[in-house]
Amino acid sequence: MASNRHLGRIISLQSLYEYEFRIKAGDATADIDTIIAKNIEPYEKALGDTEFVYNLARNVAEKFKPLDEDLKPLAPEWPISSIAAIDRNILRMGLYELKFCADSVPPKVAINEAVELAKAFGSDNSSRFINGVLGTAFRQIDPEAATKDKNEGSKKEQPSETGSQSGTNKESESSAKEAAPKAEPEATASSESATAEPAESAESSQKSADSGNDSKKDV
Repeated sequence: MASNRHLGRIISLQSLYEYEFRIKAGDATADIDTIIAKNIEPYEKALGDTEFVYNLARNVAEKFKPLDEDLKPLAPEWPISSIAAIDRNILRMGLYELKFCADSVPPKVAINEAVELAKAFGSDNSSRFINGVLGTAFRQIDPEAATKDKNEGSKKEQPSETGSQSGTNKESESSAKEAAPKAEPEATASSESATAEPAESAESSQKSADSGNDSKKDV
């Protein structure tokens, strides 16, 4: 079962995609709160914490321009307007959480969640792209924390030896891999309509997006 916040991020992504689509289409009636409420309704009981979705989607929508300005130097070869709408909104959400939610959302969680969204809803290379851009952002926002995480990861990956009574040594390795949550109820975005419709299952979409993308989530 998807965690409440993971499901909440899926709904936030769906809402941001639809909101941006309608704004660009000149829809003067587009309202982020109305869109969120509509997208939350099918999952309200499973979601529980609806305020998380409203806060995330609403704040990201209000900061489209400043977030895009921050993203430009992180991916200089990819103008914001040329990045796929799904990837663009995943980047905005991830960067927002890195910059403004560090007290409640650990940076690794913010990046890993963004990578999972990219695997489920983006193209084949989306997860690698998202991981690289947000990893760079994290190192710029908090260089000390990023270096600490990197060093701790290196220590965990080094083999350790313990001696037995017979004098033989046994080697054990520890990895720094973290299990990423899987979304079950899922909201997808279609570039052919102003409304992003929920997909049948996040597991099937994630499996198809995962083929050929063995992106490492650690920063």
